[in-house]
Amino acid sequence: MRILYVSTELVPYTPENTLSEASLEIPKLMHSKGNDVRIFMPRFGTINERRHQLHEVIRLSGMNMIINDMDQPLIIKVASLPNERLQVYFIDNEEYFKRKGIYVNKTGEFYPDNDERSIFFVKGILETIKKLNWKPDVIHAQGWMSALMPLYLKKYYADDAFFDDVKMVFSVFDNPFEGELDEQMIEKVHFDGISKDDLKHLEKPTFENLLKVGIDNADLVVQGDEVLPQDIMDYIENSKKEFKPHQAPESLCDIYPTLCEEVE
Repeated sequence: MRILYVSTELVPYTPENTLSEASLEIPKLMHSKGNDVRIFMPRFGTINERRHQLHEVIRLSGMNMIINDMDQPLIIKVASLPNERLQVYFIDNEEYFKRKGIYVNKTGEFYPDNDERSIFFVKGILETIKKLNWKPDVIHAQGWMSALMPLYLKKYYADDAFFDDVKMVFSVFDNPFEGELDEQMIEKVHFDGISKDDLKHLEKPTFENLLKVGIDNADLVVQGDEVLPQDIMDYIENSKKEFKPHQAPESLCDIYPTLCEEVE
């Protein structure tokens, strides 16, 4: 199977936590079982390109993503995971990712354009795999900054034959931020032609509401952390989505064949 993993945090490029560790262990496990695995993450300015041997993929770079009616150049870099024959692709853009922080600046303030960074990240990935002509059977997104991936796959690319039959998994982690993203986030996503009926949660773009956007558009929801906010657990249950409770990575192997029986 072809499996695309999407996360904003990944060991060894970002600090260790449950999200960054799961973003490493699950792809490694599926790759070891003979699947064709690709990983995408942002090229944050905290990542040392020389140490991790990142290099630009010229044939994939050069596209522009339109974010809120502004052209933003897309740069693609790649590296191999240490001791693994597994490639990591990095979505890069000087405006969004050159700064020396992941979600917050050096004084701990949340970046005011984290909403646009998230939009650029998911659109950049989907356009890049089209340019690669690498169609995944499953896209597995993890964490809040990847929560727009299910929405864009199911709505923005709904009429794109390239993504026909691609299944969407969304892992929910408890890595919250305080407050809200930009209040105009709903307008920025609506600019891409996505109906406001599908964006009701973005009227108040909190951490939990972003997760709800991901849950609404996923084919399967995975509990990434042992404990999640009760509001989110209740929302998952009420959504009637196929659900996988928290468990060790090796126990997640069976989620993909159940989604893609036609592939098997």
